[in-house]
Amino acid sequence: MSEKYTVIIGLGKTGFSCAKFCLREREPFVVVDSRENPPYAAELKAIAPNVKTVFGRLDESLILQAAKIIISPGVSLKELVLQKAIQQGIPCVGDIELFVERIRAPICAITGANAKSTVTALVGEMAKASGFKTQVAGNIGIPVLDLLAEPAADLYVLELSSFQLETTFSLKAKAATILNVSEDHMDRYRNMNDYIAAKLRIYDHCETAIVNRADPRIAPVDQHIKTISFGLSPAARGYGFEKMHEEYYLTRNGQPILNVKEMKMVGRHNAENALAALALGEALNLDQAATLNTLRTFSGLPHRCEFVSEKEGVTFYNDSKGTNVGATIAALEGLGQKKNIIWIAGGRGKGADFTPLRESVRAHVRCAILLGEDAEKLSAALKGCCSIVQVDSMEEAVQYAKREAATGDLVLLSPACASLDMFDNYEHRGKIFTQCVLTDN
Repeated sequence: MSEKYTVIIGLGKTGFSCAKFCLREREPFVVVDSRENPPYAAELKAIAPNVKTVFGRLDESLILQAAKIIISPGVSLKELVLQKAIQQGIPCVGDIELFVERIRAPICAITGANAKSTVTALVGEMAKASGFKTQVAGNIGIPVLDLLAEPAADLYVLELSSFQLETTFSLKAKAATILNVSEDHMDRYRNMNDYIAAKLRIYDHCETAIVNRADPRIAPVDQHIKTISFGLSPAARGYGFEKMHEEYYLTRNGQPILNVKEMKMVGRHNAENALAALALGEALNLDQAATLNTLRTFSGLPHRCEFVSEKEGVTFYNDSKGTNVGATIAALEGLGQKKNIIWIAGGRGKGADFTPLRESVRAHVRCAILLGEDAEKLSAALKGCCSIVQVDSMEEAVQYAKREAATGDLVLLSPACASLDMFDNYEHRGKIFTQCVLTDN
């Protein structure tokens, strides 16, 4: 190719949105993907039949002659060809960088190992209730570049993964937060410090950082950034959680603002999510009455500690989105009351250490039903914490749980693992669990 061109690496949902963006911008581009049959190959051919594509390998000669490289979140910057491109001075960016360069409205940026989709959706609803024309996008499922084809918003609420932050340089969020970190994506990062460093990029040039008091590792390095704190502890400043007159309250600067009983979402972990959202709302100048009212009506997202059914005094919850250890600990601690949980877990562990689960499992789980690729590894890590059984399918897991559960028990699917060893994705896993729960057997 003699003309200057952009290379898009990866043709998943994000890569396809980047291709549509280049078409709108009349920017010559090629698409490469290491997969033989990337997910959006047919869709790309339908809208751009003449665009050059190379599938099955990352074509080094094509990539290293590019004027610019747009990298999908699933592609690591540590790929040798990308390291060469960076050394040659070829701009390597992601879709978030392209988006923030082209909008003027303020951004609320949210990341974390767990709960980021819930908090992103919640802040989006709070902003809409406060009268802001709001768009919610990013890792939550709507590629940001697709929003550039729509009328401009007053506020963009973006869920950002660590992968997306690696290729973002100009964020300048009005409000930004790292909700939490736990061991995740250790197949991508060298260690936790590497992972946290990627997350901390969210605070670069931000106006207000919303900081989880429980974890000093994820506070902004720049001491000059304005901060508002939140956490599941009493707090004279910032947002806290406190028992007053035998009831639990969300507090602001030590003063009660909402009885937790008024919230539609259940569990301590969701109280923490609510506090983070309220702090973000304050930084965004949202109406406090509207934000509190949203907490009274917002029921959460599918597959995230989602109530499925109650049968004969046994409640069933689908937390299929609990794809790492930290998410599952949050679910067990949030929903558990002594040893009343029949827990279904397992799948592809992504190289994670499962031993941090031991304390929560010992406190809240009566029986663990394990399945999937890393069931054996999970079983070894939990030895002595509760009774453990291994099964071959979700159907078998739910049948066993129904036999084992007694009145007052809670059956929880929270796998602490990815789903791709047995299912299409976490939604598919949650759907199969729900179908099994609702089937009389």
